[in-house]
Amino acid sequence: MPPTKSEVTRLLDRWSAGDTDALGRLMPLIVRDLRNMAGKQLAAEGPGHTLQPTALVNEVYLRLAGRRTVQWDNRQQFFAFVAGMMRRVLVDHARRQRAEKRGGDAVKMPLDEAFRLPGRGNVQVLDLDLALRGLTEIDPRQARIVELRFFVGLSVEEVAAVEGISRTTVKREWHTAKLWLLRQIHGS
Repeated sequence: MPPTKSEVTRLLDRWSAGDTDALGRLMPLIVRDLRNMAGKQLAAEGPGHTLQPTALVNEVYLRLAGRRTVQWDNRQQFFAFVAGMMRRVLVDHARRQRAEKRGGDAVKMPLDEAFRLPGRGNVQVLDLDLALRGLTEIDPRQARIVELRFFVGLSVEEVAAVEGISRTTVKREWHTAKLWLLRQIHGS
């Protein structure tokens, strides 16, 4: 039986309050959600990726367990944070792979499919990360919207609730951010 939102929220609150055992009790309740998130991110990586969803979730768990203090306002914030953490794990993995290959190709991510824009080709994870960091410097809200929509998979309505903005604003910012990222990655 899937956990209720209140169970997950209660454990997030306890973890925020300093209960170090709360993460251990939380993980069995959300591991399926985390594996789904990891699977979506890895599916976007293309064929031949050496990481598996379970390995990505395990790495995220280790990073979460290593955090001294946490403060979660809600489930969406937590899952957005985890999605960002997954992205950083994938970027670190791509960097290690590139270093091992002495400059070889990094893992490809079909950005055109993810952003539903035709004819844009594949993009490397490292290129996407660099572009997203650039967007964060220019417009942090747009970068958060990209992370919430692309990496977490939240709906427009869910992003609006998390960010405290209207659905229309989310749609506009999402569209603008996608175009900006594609221009940064592919040029003009």
